[in-house]
Amino acid sequence: MDLQIKGKTALVLASSDGLGKAIAHELANEGANVMLTSRTEENLRIAKEEIEKTATGSVSYCLLDQTKSESIATAVKTTRQTFGSISILVNNSGGPPAGSFEDFGDEDWQQAFELTLLSYIRVIRMVLPDLKENKGRILNNTSSSTKEPIDGLTLSNVFRVGILGLAKTLSQELAKDDILVNTIGPGRIQTKRVDELDQANAKKKGKRKKTYKLPTYQLFQWDVMENQKSLLK
Repeated sequence: MDLQIKGKTALVLASSDGLGKAIAHELANEGANVMLTSRTEENLRIAKEEIEKTATGSVSYCLLDQTKSESIATAVKTTRQTFGSISILVNNSGGPPAGSFEDFGDEDWQQAFELTLLSYIRVIRMVLPDLKENKGRILNNTSSSTKEPIDGLTLSNVFRVGILGLAKTLSQELAKDDILVNTIGPGRIQTKRVDELDQANAKKKGKRKKTYKLPTYQLFQWDVMENQKSLLK
């Protein structure tokens, strides 16, 4: 499938591992110039080298702490300086800590808000001039919890739903600028985040971690991305 994104600039948040990395890999394979972001340079370097093995577009990376506005601004500036005006924004983030409502205080809620929802708001605001110029695309990665809350993920359940409200509002407000806004809510995909949650749940219940038959990273690239590619058209 030719998405007609060859040479376009894509900024992908939290993309040194997991679903963010898989999405970045597919975009680069389609010829987009992709900026990877993460807090860990070593992970970014490894991801870049892996993606470049099959990519037809260029790949670069920059450090990003999504909870810091100034860090987001630096990532946006670096992307523009490296590849030019941004046409594709993929919002993605790690998840906040697992736990029930009574486990968290104000600081926990604030940190989860800044990571999971406010980071999306900030980067969209900063990239919006480019997206208007290029009739760009925004793809928000969330979770299946937007459809049905997941036990033990109180913080994530609350703020992931907020992303849906943001995306729907923007899709209406930005339609006049030919900017397409979509949100995906993947279920259980075998990533480090899912492994960590399984370990935490098992420990809480005093049981050994279950072995689940989950899609691999490669299967995610093929099965899920094939279904979501139309979101960029």
